[in-house]
Amino acid sequence: MGRRAAWLIAATVGEMADGADVELAEEFGEIARILIAEADPQSTLERIVSLAVKTIEGCEHAGISVIEGKRVTSPASSDEVPALVDRIQSETGEGPCVDAIKEHQVFQTGRLSQEQRWPNFTPRAVAESRIESILSLRLFAQETMGALNLYSTQPDAFDDRDVAVATVFAAHAAVAWLTSQMIENLKVGMVTRQLIGQAVGLLMVRQDMTESDALDVLRRASQRLNVKLRQVAESIVHPGSGQSIDEMEQPSGVE
Repeated sequence: MGRRAAWLIAATVGEMADGADVELAEEFGEIARILIAEADPQSTLERIVSLAVKTIEGCEHAGISVIEGKRVTSPASSDEVPALVDRIQSETGEGPCVDAIKEHQVFQTGRLSQEQRWPNFTPRAVAESRIESILSLRLFAQETMGALNLYSTQPDAFDDRDVAVATVFAAHAAVAWLTSQMIENLKVGMVTRQLIGQAVGLLMVRQDMTESDALDVLRRASQRLNVKLRQVAESIVHPGSGQSIDEMEQPSGVE
């Protein structure tokens, strides 16, 4: 986090302590509860962009950007504008959202039509999206996950207070996104273990083998077919989904 952003947050918190913005503090508490309650990572991202538009003054459009290789992708957008801007950034290889992720800073412009920092991105973004103000903030929780991008067609739409509020919002959003990913991974892990256990049990009954031998059969099939153990187990528990166990056990090259 840059010094300016840290100072702005401190100033905002100071106002809250004086009682000037108790309502905003309560709103952030509600935002945290809403985000944590989402069922999966995708719904969390969609709720983040929806709440950003409602919470941050001046924000007309909001999106989340992720860099995958050389491409900028948009896993969640409040509407078509953020995805359009990300596509332009992906094609030109530059822009505020890209810089927020790569340089770990807040990037802001209040008059995109006069912006000189992104010579390839700017004219296309102005012509195709009519955006004038952009505020891009890194989403960070343990590591950089992407960027939260706020847009407005009005010039100078985001003042210092908006930057401070958006920075706090982005911190909440990043933690909620990471939490949803961790929960999703735990769910997938539990389902995988249950599936493998079922496959082992079926092999023990059908092939009259020990638990250790059944697990070894699954591992050998996984290695020989170059697929995940879960997929091998799936084909046994749900036979219509893949190869039979006899086919898995057949030596490579044998027809």
